Amino acid sequence: MPQNAYIMEDRARGLFKVARTAFVSSSLLALEQERIFDRCWLYLGHESELAKPGDFVTRAIAGRNLIFNRDSKGVVNAFYNTCTHRGAFVCREAKGNSKLFQCFYHGWAFSNEGALIDQPGKDAYCEGFNDNGASNLARVGRLENYRGFYFINFDRGAIRLDEYLGDARPFIDLVADQAETGMEIIGGTQQYAIDANWKLLTENSIDGYHAATTHATYMDYLGNSGALARVGMSGGAHALGNGHAVIEYSSPWGRPIAQWVPTWGEAAKQDVADIKARLVARAGPQKAERMSSLNRNLLIFPNLIINDVMAITVRTFYPLSPDRMTVNAWAMGPREENVAMRERRLFNFLEFLGPGGFATPDDVEALEMCQRGYKNIQAVGWNDISKGMLREKPGTNDESQMRAFWRQWNMLMTQTPMEAAAE
Repeated sequence: MPQNAYIMEDRARGLFKVARTAFVSSSLLALEQERIFDRCWLYLGHESELAKPGDFVTRAIAGRNLIFNRDSKGVVNAFYNTCTHRGAFVCREAKGNSKLFQCFYHGWAFSNEGALIDQPGKDAYCEGFNDNGASNLARVGRLENYRGFYFINFDRGAIRLDEYLGDARPFIDLVADQAETGMEIIGGTQQYAIDANWKLLTENSIDGYHAATTHATYMDYLGNSGALARVGMSGGAHALGNGHAVIEYSSPWGRPIAQWVPTWGEAAKQDVADIKARLVARAGPQKAERMSSLNRNLLIFPNLIINDVMAITVRTFYPLSPDRMTVNAWAMGPREENVAMRERRLFNFLEFLGPGGFATPDDVEALEMCQRGYKNIQAVGWNDISKGMLREKPGTNDESQMRAFWRQWNMLMTQTPMEAAAE
């Protein structure tokens, strides 16, 4: 079986294994920062979070503290949240609206376009002190967006975002096109931490195999409501290039984008029918049916998850150490959604996807148990990710989508030309 430090793969026999050292090594985490988080496109935020000129949010992205804002001219920016004088934050709020950012340490002030506009004791500085702009707020190397999803890249020489997203773009379109007037982030940010390696959540987020056992309580709930008898769960997995992957499948739960369920009551039928009719008019019957009746768990390598399921959640996560990560999640929906459908969407979101829902506590427990299990690494040193490898059309319960992630991760980490194409 061909192997390197992290991956063993035998395509002929259908075997794929990942070394557990990938989940526990501090030196490996430092290399991930250099080769993955410093070079890949990373999700920063959605355009709806910056609805008006002057709006801003602050984010911690791959160890950097950033300001994501729309300036007074309407231009979207990504600045490093550090004063060019002595390094303190220039913005200490999580979000807001401001024409300037002022460092509380010595009072240097910057416009929301990033320009240094005032310094206490300015007459003590030399003439033309900032003529070259070196003391303006520093910008992140690259900032681009696709369908309102903004990404940054710390590598100025990186490929364009649209090229990086590649075959993942149509799946982002299936989310963005659900709205007539645009998608929006609903409410604030859900933040929590998990005592496990970040790659475990990448796997978990696109893993259909664990649902029946890890989420048995939720499956019992669906069974008792009769939902599983009405609509099963079936579908497929797709590698999308550059480490991106998706599972797409039918479901027994209600979808605010036009899949009614009896638990919503008869009153919801007309709302759903109206949404579906408008969706068909915009997208055509085939795409509208796919958008309304199929779910998608989409991974944008390395750490953006868009779950378009019983609600839409956008989630990112970053390592603090080999065995701890921080997680940020946001609910998303169409701007024009009426009050009743918005309530159903948020109920669905909190019921399953939220930190206190059916799914997330189960997943956190599973991932933390995996991390604790890696203390036995000397006896059992490899994870198996072989399921469905010899199938022509892998299903959602197979692991093809995870192998797509690991091949890209391995290529970047080892700098060897290991094939990352779909099976």
